[in-house]
Amino acid sequence: MKKLFKILVIIFAVIIGLLFAKNIIAKVIVEQGVGFATGLKLRVSGFQVGIFKSRINIDNLKLYNPKGFEDKVMVDIPNIYVDYDLPSIFKGKVHLRDVRLNLKEFLVIKNREGAVNLNALKPVQAQKASKKTQEKPSAKAPDIQVDKLELKINKVIYKDYSKGEIATVREFNVNINEKYTNIKNLNALVSIIISKALVNTAIAGLTNIDLKGLNSIASDNLSAVTNLTTDTAAKAAKRVGDAGKSVTDAAAKLKDSLKLPFGEN
Repeated sequence: MKKLFKILVIIFAVIIGLLFAKNIIAKVIVEQGVGFATGLKLRVSGFQVGIFKSRINIDNLKLYNPKGFEDKVMVDIPNIYVDYDLPSIFKGKVHLRDVRLNLKEFLVIKNREGAVNLNALKPVQAQKASKKTQEKPSAKAPDIQVDKLELKINKVIYKDYSKGEIATVREFNVNINEKYTNIKNLNALVSIIISKALVNTAIAGLTNIDLKGLNSIASDNLSAVTNLTTDTAAKAAKRVGDAGKSVTDAAAKLKDSLKLPFGEN
């Protein structure tokens, strides 16, 4: 009985150790990865790490603006789901099999001095530097592979404090819902998020952000893009069309099977 109790205690200790180790790994992946890719501070409310599965749920991630901006938060992400490959991390690589990112609000700010918060992001800085030298961005990012990214962006807000004491505010409900495959580095991942957040707004023109360059970084480092909203709508339309065809075919068969004595109809 004592031996059984000792075995149970050891098993319990191992499970707790694994859970603790996974929490540390998850925290390091998120903080170092996002910090390196953006150059900005972030805060996460909580992690939910699977004990036996390499899955992470990240709650309420907030990416903060650099100093000199009136609003504290740049990006508000209520939930991120990550399915990662643990052995690859011990080899010095980050392999994320599945990432689902739900971005509630993206805040673009021009402060009183005319500076734009997006220019503090590393991919934007790299793009501006490459534009001056006429070369592709050379900033090295950690070795990372994202097999599949599902990106949702709800709303983008633009605040301009440069024209007076009260900010000019414009809101854009972009409703992005897309899937990307085979993303090769962090710069591409961040570039996808920025370019998709701004593509259906007037913000790029107002802030002199080079969307074409960011799109180039993204497209050079991923395999395919699927618009999930359009794809879902197309599937729904096909189902309606198929249902209509089935009804028409059934009506034709019924007509053929009925021999009415008073004409063709």
